[in-house]
Formats: sequence, C-alpha cells, structure tokens
Amino acid sequence: MKKKAIISSRLSKPVGVFSHAVKAEGQKFLFISGLTARDINGTVVGKGDMKAQTRQVLENMRIVLEEGGASFDQVVKVTVYVTDLKYFKEIHEVRADYFKRDLPASTLVQVSRLVNEDCLIEIDAIAISG
Repeated sequence: MKKKAIISSRLSKPVGVFSHAVKAEGQKFLFISGLTARDINGTVVGKGDMKAQTRQVLENMRIVLEEGGASFDQVVKVTVYVTDLKYFKEIHEVRADYFKRDLPASTLVQVSRLVNEDCLIEIDAIAISG
C-alpha cells in the first residue's frame, strides 16, 4: 500500500502534526473507532492530564493498528475530539512522538463531553493496511 502526504504551497502551512490531505492507493483500509484513554481494565488513565490521556489514546491506537496489520506511518486520517481546545499544543507535542512522516490528514473538534466525564480526548482514524 502506498500513501503520499500532500502539503500545498498554495495554502497556509499546517499548524500542527498533520498534512492537508493524504493520497492512498490500495484496497485494504482499517477504520478505527474512537479511542479514549482507557486501560485494559476500562479505567481512564491520566485524569485531568491531557498529555497523559493523549499518550494512552495513541498507545491504544498502536495496539489496534498492529492487530490490523498497520502502523502509524499508514494512518491517512484522524479525527480528534477534545473537551477544550486550549490543549492543542499539548496534544500535538504528544502526536509528534507517534506520527513521524507523511503526516495524516486531521480534524480537531471541541465537544461538550465525551462518553466518560473523565475523558478529555477521543481519536478515531483511518489507515491503509497490508
């Protein structure tokens, strides 16, 4: 499977860890449901700590990607739901540890609440798999 990040010189540069678009070739896609910062027992990790929760969400995503035969390099789109946009910087600092090249397309949305009141962030994704 091939993927190519598109960053247009005719638009302003992305202000975070993402690309304007991603072109993907192939027939197999992995659609990842929204993941929160729950550990294997269902306990929310990092209550009140956006960096800790973002890291837990992305570690959970790593597991799903591996199970689906993919990696972070093959993620083409993420949608990030947060309870407060003030955490933008912290989220992208952690994302930079996971997304290294050909960054995914991305949407960030503030919501009034997530499935558990202790959750500050939820991320879903689409990846190409092999």
